[in-house]
Amino acid sequence: MGQKKLVRFEAIKSFSNVLQSPENIKGLWHEYFKNDHPITLELACGKGEYSVNLGRQHKDRNYVGVDIKGNRIFIGAKTALAENLTNVAFLRAQIGQLTNYFAPNEAQEIWILFPDPFLREPKAKNRLTHPRFISLYQQILPPNARIHLKTDSKELFDFTLETINEHECIIHECIADVYGQGKATGALAIKTFYEQMHLAEGRTIYYVSFSLPQKPIVYVRKKKVNIDADEE
Repeated sequence: MGQKKLVRFEAIKSFSNVLQSPENIKGLWHEYFKNDHPITLELACGKGEYSVNLGRQHKDRNYVGVDIKGNRIFIGAKTALAENLTNVAFLRAQIGQLTNYFAPNEAQEIWILFPDPFLREPKAKNRLTHPRFISLYQQILPPNARIHLKTDSKELFDFTLETINEHECIIHECIADVYGQGKATGALAIKTFYEQMHLAEGRTIYYVSFSLPQKPIVYVRKKKVNIDADEE
């Protein structure tokens, strides 16, 4: 591990706006923020560009960037501390464990920005818009809460639309080319580090916002089938 990463990992231990796998935060986020403002999550937040920028623009909302990579969180957390953005915090944890840290209806919105699309089919269950994950989101969001996906992956975009339709989600906005259609306004105008790279390469940026259905989304893990050596 590089020296810079070690320094950052050590630094975030003292950051008041970084919680690392906290044991007693579920249901208590409004106490942490010392207000009852709505909470928006930025999943796989990386450097936290959206959490920081939205926190600057909307002081009447709270933002929590979630990522397992502490060396990236360091950048957004340091910026938020320097600017005294008390409505921005970071949670260092696995996204698959969200229900360990958020109670039902505790978050009101989710942003998913340029996540790993996991293009190989065996890895599809790791896509953040896979039923495995949206079933988790449903457990912490109230009815009609918005989920936003912004991606440069046509494959992930199409997969998400298929998942949304399959589970009868409600689509609020669907843009097949954010910049080509002149739709990069408001929150969509914020560019992450990776988005700037993708745009420099001439890649198309896709966006969809949707809300989950009233009925529960149940994800059933597929069982592995053991094949005898003679049958292979």
